[in-house]
Amino acid sequence: MKTKTAFFSNHETAIDQVFGNGAKEHLAQISETYPVVISSENFESHAQDLGELEVIFSTWGMPVLNEEQIAKLPKLKALFYAAGSVKYFAKPFLKQQVVVVSGWAANAIPVAEFTVSQILLANKGYFRNIRDCVGPEGYKSAFLGLGNYRSTAALLGAGMVGRSVISLLSSFQLEVVVFDPFLSEEEANRLAFKKVSLEEAFQYGRVVSNHLADVPETRGMLRAHHFHSMLENSVFVNTGRGATVIEADLIDILKQRPDLTALLDITDPEPPRSDSLLYQLPNAILSSHIAGSIGGEVSRIANTVIEEFFAWQENKPLRYAVTLEMLEGMA
Repeated sequence: MKTKTAFFSNHETAIDQVFGNGAKEHLAQISETYPVVISSENFESHAQDLGELEVIFSTWGMPVLNEEQIAKLPKLKALFYAAGSVKYFAKPFLKQQVVVVSGWAANAIPVAEFTVSQILLANKGYFRNIRDCVGPEGYKSAFLGLGNYRSTAALLGAGMVGRSVISLLSSFQLEVVVFDPFLSEEEANRLAFKKVSLEEAFQYGRVVSNHLADVPETRGMLRAHHFHSMLENSVFVNTGRGATVIEADLIDILKQRPDLTALLDITDPEPPRSDSLLYQLPNAILSSHIAGSIGGEVSRIANTVIEEFFAWQENKPLRYAVTLEMLEGMA
């Protein structure tokens, strides 16, 4: 008999996008798929028809269900989430012994690629150089970086994205140092990079790239004295979480030090308020949270969780299952 599955999301268009390119149709062929996408609004009206449901497929917009609602799905065994963090919804499922699998590893790939491209361009001085090239005289005297050879990149956080960045940077002759409050010295040695303090990361890095998870221990961790201590002409990259940065502090230091550049793909709040100086400062460069999977990249996430679904059906080990303990350190 085919496994009984359903798609859950508050944004049906997200299901169509992520499980596009034939993925949704493929799942319909290999499983018995419920004909309606379940959302927070229609869950109660469909719950009585979901008594035999075994597997949920979801992506961005996964409804937050409480334990009482999950109890209405007595046959539910697994949830495959084709997106990144599951932190906001996973706990009640895990408490009910439902397997939760995240596509965070697949979503980490484009974030890492985006970050590495920014690190390489930053070391060439690109982001200051283009500010200078506004006329013939500026072109002649435009800022030049020190280049990438043996330059130091400091990464904040060695989770899935941080480790992917380290792996990609191994193709280049850069030095990489890492700060991660949850990483042991033994693990750092095993992964073959130098573990440093937060202060040292800002002091050593020509580029400082933030990949810290937004957890109570890291919220507001990056402060004025960290940014003030950065090397001359260095660059701060944030593709992690905006809440880890005290934004007013960052703005103050960017005003004081026009030699610094901040590349911010994520802010807190997102987007910045209309009166934020981040829109006005020439050394603050904003992008609209594009580091993660966009366009055709989302198909990689769907394919990843479908592969995990096949492994689960065959009782094979799962690569990306999440546990209650893991939730504590996740973004």
